[in-house]
Amino acid sequence: MNLDLQRRTALVCGSTQGIGWACASELAELGANLVLLARNETRLQRRMEELPRSGDQVHRYLVADFFNPNALETLLSQWTEQGNQAEILVNNTGGPAAGPVTESRSQEFRDAFDAHLICSQILSQALIPGMKSAEFGRIINVISIGAKTPIPGLGVSNTIRGAVASWGKTLAGELAPFGITVNNMLPGLCRTARLESLIETQAEQAGTSIAQITNQMKTTIPAGRFGRPQELGAVVAFLASPAAAYVNGINIPVDGGRTPCL
Repeated sequence: MNLDLQRRTALVCGSTQGIGWACASELAELGANLVLLARNETRLQRRMEELPRSGDQVHRYLVADFFNPNALETLLSQWTEQGNQAEILVNNTGGPAAGPVTESRSQEFRDAFDAHLICSQILSQALIPGMKSAEFGRIINVISIGAKTPIPGLGVSNTIRGAVASWGKTLAGELAPFGITVNNMLPGLCRTARLESLIETQAEQAGTSIAQITNQMKTTIPAGRFGRPQELGAVVAFLASPAAAYVNGINIPVDGGRTPCL
């Protein structure tokens, strides 16, 4: 199986923690040069030094805030004009705040739409010309199982994740003739800072303990446990590899069997 990503460059968003960092680490293990993208430069510098390295691998970073799409577009335009390019793009950003859709403000939808869909579009448009030239490209969107089956209490997230999934499917059809694949990876309950925050919020709202909410969540997972970021990163790394060249336009739940539908 060809998993070799040497001489390929991967741009990974939200890559200083959680699933984004796991994706970056796994891609570096396969030989890719990494471009980390996030908004905290101090964390970016530290993470860049922590990435696996072998041979002539070179890792870099870009600083951007996904709540400012115009600034991101300017940054990427300048970056690509300087001759930089990435054949692998991992679109990943933190999820919207929890809450029922009936209580969500319209601005929450606008902000989430910008951060998740508009920024993914900006990143893709900036990198697609280089992918076409290389006759190799991978766009992987880290979304949520909420794109397949809405999760109670995550109204804004369910709505926006579904939009991103549909956008990715559309993009996959348009780019397939150029040797570029687009796939959506749908995390289930994974041990990240966001999950811990959701557990704390639910425990507070229910007037119960964090341990009780944690156990309740685990009972919904056939595997009986939360996922590990590295397990999700490994799936993304496979989708980015030459071995996954004929996998295109699909939603892949990585959730221990939690998603109830096909």
